[in-house]
Amino acid sequence: MAFTPLHDRVLVKRVESEEKTKGGLIIPDSAKEKPAEGLVVACGEGARKDSGELIAMSVKTGDKVLFGKWSGTEVTIDGEELLIMKESDILGITEAA
Repeated sequence: MAFTPLHDRVLVKRVESEEKTKGGLIIPDSAKEKPAEGLVVACGEGARKDSGELIAMSVKTGDKVLFGKWSGTEVTIDGEELLIMKESDILGITEAA
């Protein structure tokens, strides 16, 4: 993929949610919400302070993250649907690759 986010932006691929509940009920596509977790595909270098000093990113490529329901901008890159969001839209890291 030939895309690199700038500054404190992160490129995220949504992770598909489970098709069944813990009780075994199958969730139809019409009732599913878009998942609010994903895999970090690419990261920018980080934000800059007023002094020009670089603020390092807290996430890295391969991290599995949770983000807000309405976070990010949906884009299609190389035929794949992805999200571009600011690092501050990410609520937390669930696990790293």
